[in-house]
Amino acid sequence: MKNIYTLFESTTFLRFPELYASLDISETRFQSARQFNKAISRQAPDIVMAEFRYGFGNNYASVNVSNLDVSLYTLQRHAPDARVIVVADKTEIPHLPKLQALFDIDVMLPLPVSESSLDTALRSLEEKR
Repeated sequence: MKNIYTLFESTTFLRFPELYASLDISETRFQSARQFNKAISRQAPDIVMAEFRYGFGNNYASVNVSNLDVSLYTLQRHAPDARVIVVADKTEIPHLPKLQALFDIDVMLPLPVSESSLDTALRSLEEKR
């Protein structure tokens, strides 16, 4: 069984337990980057799916591109083989290339994420292996 760590600090993301079960994936969900990073350092996930937020004029913009920088650096260190899915609001998508310039992102999905688009994304990760 593969494991997926999901990081969604907002409450709008839908859950897909039936999809994960059908693909033999176990989900561990996080609403805090701190908990997410700690979990990655303890046990490497196979897949990570996280919500991207660009750092407009806050401390992210000065040092980091987004809310995901520290988590993706942690992932590189502790789980370099993990596959990465980033989801973003349509207004944030134009800023994703800045994140891609720093990190390997396997799949990018616009919010709201449908079960069929997530199914396609997860299956494409298997084909890339």
